Amino acid sequence: MSQKKHKPEEIVAKLRQVDVLVSQGRSVSEAVRANSVTPFTYYRWRKESGGLKGDQVKRLKDLEKENERLREAVSDLTLEKLILKEAASGNS
Repeated sequence: MSQKKHKPEEIVAKLRQVDVLVSQGRSVSEAVRANSVTPFTYYRWRKESGGLKGDQVKRLKDLEKENERLREAVSDLTLEKLILKEAASGNS
């Protein structure tokens, strides 16, 4: 079974739909099933983006991607620096 990637706006909408259904008296498990997600997915989404709005979640995801890209760049530069340092010390 292939996994569907939900957009941040969809995640926030589904979380709010579950909240509405729960406030109408349905149990969390019924509300989650009504939104076609698993309870595990619901609680993971709730943990990651509990009180955020759609645009905030999208911005958070973009910042996480940028952070990962920058971490990779720093690790690459650090590795290059160590290689150059070792090569320079070998010439002494």
